[in-house]
Amino acid sequence: MEPQILPSLPESPLSRREQRRIETHDALVDAAMSLLSSQGFDETTVDEIAATAGISRRTLFRYFPTKADIVTAWTLQMTSVLAATVDACPDGCSAQTLIGHALEAVIPHIAPTEAKALAFVVLIERTPALQPVSLRKYAQWEDSLANALSRRLPPSDGRALSARVAARSGIAAFRTALDEWIRIDGKQPLVPILRLVMKLQSDLLSPA
Repeated sequence: MEPQILPSLPESPLSRREQRRIETHDALVDAAMSLLSSQGFDETTVDEIAATAGISRRTLFRYFPTKADIVTAWTLQMTSVLAATVDACPDGCSAQTLIGHALEAVIPHIAPTEAKALAFVVLIERTPALQPVSLRKYAQWEDSLANALSRRLPPSDGRALSARVAARSGIAAFRTALDEWIRIDGKQPLVPILRLVMKLQSDLLSPA
């Protein structure tokens, strides 16, 4: 059974019942991420998450079969940001500029504060049980970026492959920036670290 991913920006007005479902879904994700990042994934029980979200254990399982599914729902909230940001960039931007803007646009969606964002990043990047979730997240981000880039690159036989190479390189830079951010315990903001990593990547791979 897959976790329910509910729309947060509907195209038409929602019924009161559907609005309540979305509010419960969001409350569950918020409660779970806060508890899991502060107490640890294995140490946090579903009963604690349900109590913090103000619902029953039975209701929680109707939305998410496992704790990992809740973390998956949190990661999916950021995936659409990548393509939307690429599509909104002006014409003429380089692939590196498009990717940089897209990855930076994700960062504010991680959490409302840098302290929480760091805790969430440590949770998903350093919890062995969540490694499959992390890998799926990056695969989804790569697909989203590659598809968006493919629409922007000049027509050619190798356009799809070029977009995939660029997207994978961008995700590698983002993951490297996260590793560095964790290593320094968030003592510097993430955005400048990401920009530095992307510059190093460009300088090292550019022709002399």
